[in-house]
Amino acid sequence: MTTSGRRMTNGASPDRRHHVQSLLMRESLLDKQVMTASETPVVRMLPDCHVIKVGGRSILDGGKATTYPLVAAIGAALAEHRLIIGTGGGVRSRHVFSIGIDLGLPTGVLAQLAIADALGNAHMLGTLLAPYGVVASPPELFGHLLPLFVQAVPGIIFNGDPPFSLWEHPPGIGRIPSHRTDAGAYLLAECFGCATITLIKDVDGLYDRDPKQHPNAAFIPEITVAELRERALPTLPFDRVLLDLLERARLVKRFQIVNGLKPHLLAAALGGEHVGTIVRKDAAAIGPQSPVPFPPISDIARSAIWDEGKGRSGVA
Repeated sequence: MTTSGRRMTNGASPDRRHHVQSLLMRESLLDKQVMTASETPVVRMLPDCHVIKVGGRSILDGGKATTYPLVAAIGAALAEHRLIIGTGGGVRSRHVFSIGIDLGLPTGVLAQLAIADALGNAHMLGTLLAPYGVVASPPELFGHLLPLFVQAVPGIIFNGDPPFSLWEHPPGIGRIPSHRTDAGAYLLAECFGCATITLIKDVDGLYDRDPKQHPNAAFIPEITVAELRERALPTLPFDRVLLDLLERARLVKRFQIVNGLKPHLLAAALGGEHVGTIVRKDAAAIGPQSPVPFPPISDIARSAIWDEGKGRSGVA
């Protein structure tokens, strides 16, 4: 028999140790049944915010002629919507990729270098949007303070690249990083449960062929992930890995591509209008989710009241 307060070898004394009761406490995280059990509704942290991704090559590299009209359109939209604005790296990222591939640099290094290019464009666009109250946040603070920023300012800008950096996934073909700025903007919208995500390009949307090389290319107003995979189009105006991400979406189950050279379309897209190409998740993919709204602040405050009876906070 062991001493008091410890388990008795004969089982006569109850175990006084504190055990954490949780779904995954004693389970293997590699078990498929355990993974399926974790498929629960997800909270939308920023359901009233809209994410827009401004193309580097398609808009910013065009200079004043293509950028200024869109800046004015974004400024006008800020009067009615809270915007989280991502930027692409544009031609500079492509130049860095070309040199890095020639030098034999691994994909993770290329991804790290691309972040700097997108960040430069974020600072430039942020400067132009500063009169509208848009803030350019340092990357190391962006994710942690985003909810605070969107409560304090009408818009915040960031470099669209996801911070995989040296941990970028090896691509299936070649060495160009798969997760670039379109994917980064989408992942942000999905994580925070934003209302919409709009990709601003220099084309009206998706076509069966590159419309810049084939003037008679057919426009595709709406398509699902499965339909797009089946068509196996030779080129897409967005990161192809978006199809994988959208297929697994829980909160943001579609995105829209609009033409930034027609800046008046931005307000319509943010208002829910179909003004470009909508790419959406298949209905048969991972079952429908019921987003969980945050409880009222008063409920959160009550849960934090000191429970004198238990001698600890009621917050888990």
